[in-house]
Amino acid sequence: MKTALITGASRGLGRALARSLAADGWNLVIDARDPSALAAVAAETGATAIAGDVADPAHRAELARAAAGGLDLLVNNASTLGPTPMPRLDALPVADLAAVLATNVLAPLGLIQAVLPGLRERRGAILNITSDAAVEDYETWGGYGTSKAALEQLSNVLAAEEPGVAVWWADPGEMNTGMLRAAGEDADAAPPPEEAAAAFRTLIADRPPSGRYRAAGLLAEGRPPRQDDLAGPR
Repeated sequence: MKTALITGASRGLGRALARSLAADGWNLVIDARDPSALAAVAAETGATAIAGDVADPAHRAELARAAAGGLDLLVNNASTLGPTPMPRLDALPVADLAAVLATNVLAPLGLIQAVLPGLRERRGAILNITSDAAVEDYETWGGYGTSKAALEQLSNVLAAEEPGVAVWWADPGEMNTGMLRAAGEDADAAPPPEEAAAAFRTLIADRPPSGRYRAAGLLAEGRPPRQDDLAGPR
Protein backbone atom coordinates (compact mmCIF):
# COMPACT_ATOMS: atom_id res chain seq x y z
CA MET A 1 0.00 0.00 0.00
CA LYS A 2 1.32 3.44 -0.92
CA THR A 3 1.61 6.17 1.70
CA ALA A 4 1.06 9.90 1.26
CA LEU A 5 1.69 12.77 3.66
CA ILE A 6 -0.68 15.71 3.07
CA THR A 7 -0.36 19.00 4.93
CA GLY A 8 -3.30 21.34 5.43
CA ALA A 9 -5.74 18.44 5.10
CA SER A 10 -8.56 19.59 7.38
CA ARG A 11 -10.46 21.58 4.74
CA GLY A 12 -10.47 22.78 1.15
CA LEU A 13 -8.11 21.19 -1.35
CA GLY A 14 -6.19 19.23 1.29
CA ARG A 15 -9.35 17.52 2.52
CA ALA A 16 -10.49 16.83 -1.05
CA LEU A 17 -7.12 15.28 -1.89
CA ALA A 18 -7.21 13.14 1.26
CA ARG A 19 -10.65 11.83 0.35
CA SER A 20 -9.56 11.18 -3.23
CA LEU A 21 -6.37 9.29 -2.34
CA ALA A 22 -8.12 7.31 0.39
CA ALA A 23 -10.66 6.18 -2.21
CA ASP A 24 -7.72 4.96 -4.30
CA GLY A 25 -6.44 2.86 -1.39
CA TRP A 26 -3.62 5.10 -0.17
CA ASN A 27 -2.47 5.06 3.43
CA LEU A 28 -2.45 8.68 4.66
CA VAL A 29 -0.70 10.84 7.21
CA ILE A 30 -2.46 14.21 7.44
CA ASP A 31 -1.76 17.48 9.19
CA ALA A 32 -3.54 20.75 9.99
CA ARG A 33 -3.68 23.26 12.81
CA ASP A 34 -7.33 22.57 13.76
CA PRO A 35 -7.38 19.27 15.72
CA SER A 36 -11.16 18.73 15.59
CA ALA A 37 -11.49 19.40 11.86
CA LEU A 38 -8.47 17.19 11.19
CA ALA A 39 -9.90 14.39 13.32
CA ALA A 40 -13.10 14.47 11.25
CA VAL A 41 -11.12 13.95 8.04
CA ALA A 42 -9.12 11.16 9.69
CA ALA A 43 -12.31 9.40 10.76
CA GLU A 44 -13.60 9.57 7.20
CA THR A 45 -10.39 8.46 5.45
CA GLY A 46 -8.68 6.21 8.00
CA ALA A 47 -5.69 8.56 8.03
CA THR A 48 -3.19 9.09 10.80
CA ALA A 49 -3.87 12.64 12.00
CA ILE A 50 -1.14 14.80 13.55
CA ALA A 51 -2.34 18.29 14.40
CA GLY A 52 0.14 21.13 14.46
CA ASP A 53 1.75 24.00 12.58
CA VAL A 54 4.06 23.09 9.69
CA ALA A 55 6.15 26.17 10.50
CA ASP A 56 7.17 24.43 13.75
CA PRO A 57 10.29 22.25 13.25
CA ALA A 58 9.23 19.90 16.05
CA HIS A 59 5.90 19.28 14.34
CA ARG A 60 7.62 18.59 11.01
CA ALA A 61 9.87 16.09 12.75
CA GLU A 62 6.79 14.35 14.14
CA LEU A 63 5.26 14.16 10.68
CA ALA A 64 8.47 12.70 9.27
CA ARG A 65 8.56 10.07 12.00
CA ALA A 66 4.97 9.07 11.22
CA ALA A 67 5.96 8.53 7.58
CA ALA A 68 9.23 6.76 8.38
CA GLY A 69 7.80 3.36 7.45
CA GLY A 70 7.89 4.37 3.80
CA LEU A 71 6.62 7.44 1.96
CA ASP A 72 5.57 7.56 -1.70
CA LEU A 73 4.08 11.05 -1.92
CA LEU A 74 4.47 14.35 -0.09
CA VAL A 75 1.81 17.00 -0.71
CA ASN A 76 2.82 20.43 0.55
CA ASN A 77 -0.63 22.02 0.61
CA ALA A 78 -0.70 23.99 3.88
CA SER A 79 -0.30 27.73 3.37
CA THR A 80 -1.32 31.10 4.74
CA LEU A 81 -2.46 34.35 3.13
CA GLY A 82 -0.90 36.50 5.81
CA PRO A 83 -2.81 39.48 7.20
CA THR A 84 -6.35 40.05 5.94
CA PRO A 85 -7.66 42.24 4.46
CA MET A 86 -4.60 41.71 2.31
CA PRO A 87 -2.51 44.91 2.18
CA ARG A 88 -0.63 46.46 -0.70
CA LEU A 89 3.12 45.94 -0.59
CA ASP A 90 3.74 49.48 0.64
CA ALA A 91 1.73 48.63 3.78
CA LEU A 92 2.78 44.99 4.28
CA PRO A 93 4.74 44.66 7.53
CA VAL A 94 8.03 42.87 6.91
CA ALA A 95 7.37 40.67 9.95
CA ASP A 96 4.08 39.50 8.40
CA LEU A 97 5.83 38.68 5.13
CA ALA A 98 8.43 36.71 7.07
CA ALA A 99 5.63 34.68 8.68
CA VAL A 100 4.07 33.98 5.27
CA LEU A 101 7.41 32.82 3.90
CA ALA A 102 7.96 30.64 6.97
CA THR A 103 4.72 28.73 6.31
CA ASN A 104 4.61 28.78 2.51
CA VAL A 105 8.29 28.29 1.63
CA LEU A 106 10.50 27.34 4.56
CA ALA A 107 8.11 24.77 6.01
CA PRO A 108 7.71 22.89 2.71
CA LEU A 109 11.48 22.85 2.26
CA GLY A 110 12.00 21.65 5.82
CA LEU A 111 9.51 18.84 5.34
CA ILE A 112 11.04 17.90 1.98
CA GLN A 113 14.47 17.68 3.59
CA ALA A 114 13.09 15.49 6.38
CA VAL A 115 11.41 12.92 4.12
CA LEU A 116 13.56 13.08 0.98
CA PRO A 117 15.72 10.03 1.80
CA GLY A 118 12.62 7.85 1.92
CA LEU A 119 11.19 9.38 -1.25
CA ARG A 120 14.48 8.73 -3.06
CA GLU A 121 14.45 5.10 -1.93
CA ARG A 122 10.88 4.52 -3.17
CA ARG A 123 11.19 6.80 -6.23
CA GLY A 124 8.34 8.80 -4.81
CA ALA A 125 6.85 12.17 -5.70
CA ILE A 126 6.42 15.66 -4.28
CA LEU A 127 3.37 17.80 -5.08
CA ASN A 128 3.80 21.43 -4.08
CA ILE A 129 0.55 23.39 -4.30
CA THR A 130 1.15 26.81 -5.81
CA SER A 131 -1.04 29.56 -7.28
CA ASP A 132 -1.49 31.79 -10.30
CA ALA A 133 -0.56 34.58 -7.85
CA ALA A 134 3.00 33.29 -8.27
CA VAL A 135 3.08 34.50 -11.87
CA GLU A 136 0.47 37.29 -12.05
CA ASP A 137 0.47 40.87 -10.74
CA TYR A 138 -2.69 40.88 -8.64
CA GLU A 139 -2.91 43.93 -6.40
CA THR A 140 -2.73 43.12 -2.65
CA TRP A 141 -1.53 39.58 -3.40
CA GLY A 142 2.14 40.58 -3.27
CA GLY A 143 3.07 38.81 -0.05
CA TYR A 144 1.27 35.56 -0.83
CA GLY A 145 2.32 35.66 -4.50
CA THR A 146 5.94 36.21 -3.56
CA SER A 147 5.85 33.15 -1.31
CA LYS A 148 4.34 31.00 -4.05
CA ALA A 149 6.85 32.27 -6.61
CA ALA A 150 9.61 31.24 -4.23
CA LEU A 151 8.01 27.82 -3.78
CA GLU A 152 7.86 27.40 -7.56
CA GLN A 153 11.55 28.18 -8.05
CA LEU A 154 12.45 25.94 -5.11
CA SER A 155 10.48 23.16 -6.83
CA ASN A 156 12.12 23.88 -10.18
CA VAL A 157 15.63 23.54 -8.75
CA LEU A 158 14.67 20.51 -6.67
CA ALA A 159 13.43 18.77 -9.81
CA ALA A 160 16.84 19.31 -11.43
CA GLU A 161 18.67 18.07 -8.34
CA GLU A 162 16.48 15.01 -7.75
CA PRO A 163 15.87 13.26 -11.09
CA GLY A 164 14.71 10.09 -9.35
CA VAL A 165 11.86 11.88 -7.57
CA ALA A 166 8.91 13.39 -9.44
CA VAL A 167 8.52 17.04 -8.40
CA TRP A 168 5.33 18.82 -9.46
CA TRP A 169 4.37 22.39 -8.62
CA ALA A 170 0.71 22.70 -9.41
CA ASP A 171 -1.73 25.61 -9.66
CA PRO A 172 -5.27 24.55 -8.66
CA GLY A 173 -6.88 27.76 -9.90
CA GLU A 174 -9.64 29.53 -7.99
CA MET A 175 -11.59 27.28 -5.64
CA ASN A 176 -14.59 27.75 -3.39
CA THR A 177 -12.64 27.70 -0.14
CA GLY A 178 -12.44 29.62 3.09
CA MET A 179 -9.02 30.92 2.05
CA LEU A 180 -10.36 32.54 -1.11
CA ARG A 181 -13.23 34.00 0.91
CA ALA A 182 -10.78 35.38 3.47
CA ALA A 183 -8.92 37.06 0.62
CA GLY A 184 -12.09 39.02 -0.17
CA GLU A 185 -12.84 37.18 -3.41
CA ASP A 186 -16.19 35.79 -4.57
CA ALA A 187 -15.55 32.20 -3.52
CA ASP A 188 -19.13 31.12 -4.28
CA ALA A 189 -18.50 31.73 -7.98
CA ALA A 190 -15.43 29.46 -7.99
CA PRO A 191 -15.50 25.69 -8.57
CA PRO A 192 -15.30 23.34 -5.59
CA PRO A 193 -11.85 22.08 -4.56
CA GLU A 194 -12.90 18.57 -5.57
CA GLU A 195 -12.35 19.59 -9.22
CA ALA A 196 -8.69 20.46 -8.64
CA ALA A 197 -8.32 17.32 -6.49
CA ALA A 198 -9.57 15.22 -9.42
CA ALA A 199 -6.97 16.83 -11.68
CA PHE A 200 -4.17 16.17 -9.21
CA ARG A 201 -5.41 12.62 -8.67
CA THR A 202 -4.76 12.07 -12.38
CA LEU A 203 -1.37 13.74 -12.09
CA ILE A 204 -0.37 11.43 -9.24
CA ALA A 205 -1.67 8.30 -10.94
CA ASP A 206 -0.06 8.99 -14.33
CA ARG A 207 3.24 10.37 -12.95
CA PRO A 208 4.22 12.75 -15.76
CA PRO A 209 7.63 14.45 -15.80
CA SER A 210 8.54 16.97 -13.12
CA GLY A 211 7.25 20.44 -13.90
CA ARG A 212 4.59 23.10 -13.38
CA TYR A 213 1.01 22.03 -14.04
CA ARG A 214 -2.39 23.69 -13.90
CA ALA A 215 -5.52 21.84 -12.79
CA ALA A 216 -7.41 23.38 -15.71
CA GLY A 217 -4.91 21.92 -18.19
CA LEU A 218 -5.02 18.50 -16.57
CA LEU A 219 -8.82 18.43 -16.72
CA ALA A 220 -9.03 19.56 -20.35
CA GLU A 221 -11.01 17.02 -22.35
CA GLY A 222 -10.52 14.49 -19.55
CA ARG A 223 -7.21 13.40 -21.01
CA PRO A 224 -4.17 12.26 -19.03
CA PRO A 225 -1.46 14.87 -18.40
CA ARG A 226 1.19 15.53 -21.03
CA GLN A 227 4.14 17.82 -21.22
CA ASP A 228 2.01 20.48 -22.94
CA ASP A 229 0.07 20.79 -19.68
CA LEU A 230 3.13 22.53 -18.30
CA ALA A 231 1.86 25.94 -17.29
CA GLY A 232 3.10 29.38 -18.06
CA PRO A 233 1.60 32.64 -16.82
CA ARG A 234 -2.14 32.95 -17.34
